[in-house]
Parts: sequence; structure tokens; C-alpha cells
Amino acid sequence: MNFNEPQRQSLVGILVMFTDTFQRIVRGLWPILVIWLFKFNELNKALVVSGIVGLFVFVAIVAYLQYRNFTFYIDDQNNEFVIHKGVLNKTRIAIKLQKIQQVTINQSFIQKLIGVYALDVDTAGTQKKEAVIRAVSHQLAQALKMRLLEGEKNNESETTVATEQTTPFIKISFSSLFKIGITSNYLRSFALLIAFFGTIYENVQSYMRANEIDGEKFDAYVDQGLAMYSITILIVILLGVLLFLNLGRTIIKYFDFKITRQHQSLLLSYGLLNTKNTIIRPEKVQIVSTSRNYLQKKMDTLTLKIRQASGNADQEENDKQAITIPGCSEAERDRIMALLFHKIPEQGVALLPNIRRLIVGGILYLFGPMLILFLLYEFTVLPIAEYLIFVPVYITFTGLLLYFGFRNNRLFVTDEFIICRKGVWDIEHQIIEPHKIQAIRTSQLFWHKNADIGSITLYTAGGTISFHLGDFSKIKELVNVWLYQVETAPKGWM
Repeated sequence: MNFNEPQRQSLVGILVMFTDTFQRIVRGLWPILVIWLFKFNELNKALVVSGIVGLFVFVAIVAYLQYRNFTFYIDDQNNEFVIHKGVLNKTRIAIKLQKIQQVTINQSFIQKLIGVYALDVDTAGTQKKEAVIRAVSHQLAQALKMRLLEGEKNNESETTVATEQTTPFIKISFSSLFKIGITSNYLRSFALLIAFFGTIYENVQSYMRANEIDGEKFDAYVDQGLAMYSITILIVILLGVLLFLNLGRTIIKYFDFKITRQHQSLLLSYGLLNTKNTIIRPEKVQIVSTSRNYLQKKMDTLTLKIRQASGNADQEENDKQAITIPGCSEAERDRIMALLFHKIPEQGVALLPNIRRLIVGGILYLFGPMLILFLLYEFTVLPIAEYLIFVPVYITFTGLLLYFGFRNNRLFVTDEFIICRKGVWDIEHQIIEPHKIQAIRTSQLFWHKNADIGSITLYTAGGTISFHLGDFSKIKELVNVWLYQVETAPKGWM
């Protein structure tokens, strides 16, 4: 296909633009629309209908103008991907081909109905998509994606080969998605349950105080056995709902997950309602992490996340942008690792955290809160006594979190890989290659000098890896080795 001439989106792209524009207007005017809905009987019906018709006509005109003014092409002379768009304010976007980090083909539910695809272009320099083409055919999207990721002009035969479909070498089964769906997000579900029951308990107490209801008389009228049975049933129902939501979200998002080997890259496609297709190039991978809990280990399933170069300095945002492969077995994980790293990473020499980390955690999260609670109980009139029944639960739960978090925290080092293990229930292994390191920061508080302990943070283009309160002399030795590897390694970070 010739991308040197300006190209337009598919004609049905007008419908996609109409839908997008209408959704943005509705999101911006939803308070007014809600008021109209509740006061519909008091409003002039003819005026309301005229307003709705006028809104649809306005959105249709804007969508058509957006379609007419949106063109894209590849400028071989300047080695750029160029997009022209805009209705009143015309915009020209020029992206250097060598800076393109990722090209993703997506298909929303509306796009699936009308048979078109969206193409997102992203680079490592910013936090958002540089260019989004909302409506193109699948053949055009595949050809343009391969052309942009190559960085230089391909001949027609290469493009034809690139667009051919090959047999997936890994296919995540429905049973694997089911396993991940029922064994993930336990901490989030537990937190929601605590918040829910805490809110109910507080509201009941407030109602009893407001209506001057004697707690002892109330207990006399309530059958405690029936109350406990009802609470148990309610907890089971809530757990079932949370489990169903986690399972449904996982299946809808990752349905029919296939990984195809395309030249030296991996092509991922998945999604039930919104279909996504994205390419992972091994040389652009920055951090690979695997995570699983005890139940998933017994089921031989895990979640694999791949972080590529990003312009976002926020670790949480980098986690959201990571490419997730759910429901992998250990054999499938090893096959993916072998393609990304050309060998399977192994754990080497282990660097352990100092016991002071566990002690400091106990002071901050156990002794500190208990001291504050005691002071509030002794010197204020707040109803602290009502919440003392939760203290043993808090101490036990927090103590277990601190202990297992300390026990699982390790930094494994070999000549070719750095593996950081962390987590309490979901154990995560973060894997990077030393030559992908872009910066290293070490820190040591003055009261840690005698104990010779300190912390280290490794910065890559896809996020950071941190290890706290380890042997500082060993950390400094490792830093010298890693800096030498970064300077002398023949490989680049991308």
C-alpha cells in the first residue's frame, strides 16, 4: 500500500466520530440532562424535542467536518508520520518514525458492529497517545502498523508477508482466564468488604444514638443467632458478587487471548467487546514482571506484565500502561521469556533486607497506631471503646502483612538479569537486564551507617525497581558492576 499519498478514514468513520462527539457532549452536560429528566413534565415538550434534534444535527455536522479534514500519510523525505485534523483550528501532527514506540489496533463494540478498527500511535516521549485513527479497515490498519514500526520504507512483498495471519503459538484458554478471575484482586475485595461493613456499623450506631435506643434493650429484642446467620449469608452473597465481578471483568477484557510470533516480535490480540491488537518488540521491553499467589501456584497459572518505554514518570501510571498476559502456565511463561530475553532468567545471588525493615514497619503500622488510639481513648471524649473490638483483628492482619512482606522481599542478581521479588499474598518478580538501566540512585540515612545498610532504586524507561535496607557495601559493588555493563554493553536500551 502507498502511504506517501494522503489517506482518509473509512466513510463509516463518520458514524464513529458522531458517536465519540455525542458521548463527549453528554459527559460534559450530564448535570443539565439529569435536571431535565426529573423536570421533564414541567418543560415545554416541543422545545425539548427541538433541542434534541438540533443537538443531533450539530453533532452530525461536526462529525462530517472531522472526517473530511482528517488525513494521514508518511513523509519519506523527512521520515515522519503526518496527520492533519481539526474543524476550526487545523492541526498538523508530525511524528518521527524512529520515535514510535508502539502501534495498537483496537476495536470497540461500535467499531465491531460497522466493521472498522482504530489505530493508536504512541512514542516513549509523552504520557498520551500521539495519534489516534478512529476508523480504518483491518487490512489498512495492519499494513500501516507494520510500516510505522519498521521505521523505514518496506517493499510490497514485506508488507504482504507482515499482514498474513499465522498460527498462535500461545492461546490463553477460557479455563485459565477462569482461574485468574476467581483468584485475583482479593485484597481489593477484602478492603471493599471492610469499608462496607464499617459504614453499616457506623450508621447503625448513629441511628441508635439519634433515637436514644438502649443497646441492651435492643439486644434483648434481637435474636442473636438469627442475626449472626443473616450476617453470614450477607457476607457470602457479597463475596459471591465480588467474585462474579472479578471473573466477568477478566473474561470480557482478555477473552480469546492469542499470542502470535511475527518475525522477531510478538503479536497479541484479545477482547470480547473491545478487541485489541498490539505488537511487542523484545528490544523495546524494559521490565517484565510475573505475579501469582498461593492458589494460582497450585493451579499452575500466573499473570505476566510487560512494560515498554514510556514518557510517564509516575510508577502507578506505568503499571496501568503495562501489557498484561493473564492465565499463563509456567511452560508458557518460559516460552515468552525465551523470546523476550533469548533465554530464561534465573535467580542468582540473593540480597536480603535487614531486620530493621521489619522493626521499622512494626513501629509505623503497629505501635504508632496503637499509641494514637490509646491517647485518644484516655484524653478525648470520642467513642473509641466501640471500635476496640477491631484491635486484635488489626494487629493480627497487619503483623502478618509485615512479616510475609519482609520474608518475600529479595533482590536476585546475575550477570545478565536483575530480579526483584516482593509481595505478601501476590508474589511479584520484576525482571530487567542491566543494560536497560538509565539511572541509579542509592541512599543511606545517617543512622544506618553503622549498620551498613541502605537502599537502591533502578530507573528504566518503563518504570523503577527499588530495594530497601540491604547490605550497603554489596549494593555499592553491584552499582559499579551495573554502570560498567551499561557503558560497555553492545546492546541499546531500545
